[in-house]
Amino acid sequence: MHLIKLNAIDSTNSYLRMLSSEAELVDYTVVSAKYQTNGRGQMGTIWSSENTKNLTVSVFKDVSKLYLEHPFYISMATSLALIKTLQSFSIPKLSIKWPNDILSEDKKICGILIENVIKQNSIRASIIGVGLNVNQTKFKGLPKAASLKLLLGSTFNLDEVLYSLIKYLKYYFMLLRKEEFDFIKREYESFLFRKNKPSTFKDDEGLIFSGIIKGISDSGNLQVLIEDNIVKEFDLKDVALLY
Repeated sequence: MHLIKLNAIDSTNSYLRMLSSEAELVDYTVVSAKYQTNGRGQMGTIWSSENTKNLTVSVFKDVSKLYLEHPFYISMATSLALIKTLQSFSIPKLSIKWPNDILSEDKKICGILIENVIKQNSIRASIIGVGLNVNQTKFKGLPKAASLKLLLGSTFNLDEVLYSLIKYLKYYFMLLRKEEFDFIKREYESFLFRKNKPSTFKDDEGLIFSGIIKGISDSGNLQVLIEDNIVKEFDLKDVALLY
């Protein structure tokens, strides 16, 4: 692992992508920042984090030797690496809110933003951005946010958390290299938030409907059992889970 530590940057993902465009990077090159001025989340959202309190990192992962028909397996592997990292620190009641928010009970503690580097019509690398709430204790206007410190009451060493994350990323990407796709998908689905429970959703037209999450497709679509015993697939931009 090659670690680049910064005091402040607009976005670790943007910085790492710039580096990757300028030179060949070592696999698992990591950019870590004490503070991001413009941290980014899924679907153009902003990731806000208190200075020096949380883990805000991006990891360069060479995926050119992976035979991935469905890129969503990169997201699944990353989500599971975070679950295992948090389990190693005894964080309770962990789940994955589709596609890749990490929750403890129903509180969000981590977000993931994966941006793929595509060359000659194939994915050559992934920039894996992770925002993990570690030692921050106040989240103004975010009632569903939590941190490791709020959950367990103790202060965590950010480097220790980072090294654990890299260890588990290597483990799950090794499984991808071995094409253990069924195992990864089953494990990911076992952590799916509200799986097999009646839930409420809102579609892209603002309509509210009820359904039961049954799993995901290989491409990463959410599979929801709706009325008339029909299982319908939804893309990320098509539906939001209300909870």
